Amino acid sequence: MATAQQHDDSHPAGDEARLWDERYAESRRVWSGEPNAVLAREAAKLTPGHALDLGCGEGGDAVWLAGRGWRVTATDVSRVALERAAAHAAEAGAADRIDWLRSNLSESFPEGSYDLVSAQFLYSPGELPREQVLRRATGAVAPGGHLLIESHAGFPDWETGHGRPDIDFPTPAETLASLQLAEDDWQVLICAEHDRTQTRPDGTPGTRTDHTVLVRRRGGRHAD
Repeated sequence: MATAQQHDDSHPAGDEARLWDERYAESRRVWSGEPNAVLAREAAKLTPGHALDLGCGEGGDAVWLAGRGWRVTATDVSRVALERAAAHAAEAGAADRIDWLRSNLSESFPEGSYDLVSAQFLYSPGELPREQVLRRATGAVAPGGHLLIESHAGFPDWETGHGRPDIDFPTPAETLASLQLAEDDWQVLICAEHDRTQTRPDGTPGTRTDHTVLVRRRGGRHAD
């Protein structure tokens, strides 16, 4: 299990940090504060250990995990997001179980080995080598640990991309293939699309298609 990391501003973040700080500063809250549904469903089946939350935003997932016995290292490039996340954790009584790490994943990756690595909708309108980051995430999974990737299958029907035609939405199979996993070392638990209800900007319900990839590194406390 990894050694807990402290909040660290040492990594240069540059334009990516400014972009996200500005987005978070536009409103009092960007996200709901609730955990992502697939993370909550799948993590509830696991024995709590040490989790790595990549792109934690305002901390909804990290706080939920900490409240259920996990030790969490939560990373984000935005100082504004991390400050809100830390405040959320303090209000929830979970501050002592979460280490907040300011990190630009385009330039560096958290050290250590984790029982759960979570990448929930890891996208950016800036420069983010997503496939490379996710491959590095596989190296952070401890024997017996899990990597959970939740992705969008495309833009929702009420959004056309807003000038971002370069954003790639791979299929579940493409995401899995991009991880370049050795079959003898990994077990694929989920590789599938699913629909979920999401509220449109006008307040009406809409449907969005996402996909889930969940893999487990063989060995460790969940021995084969």
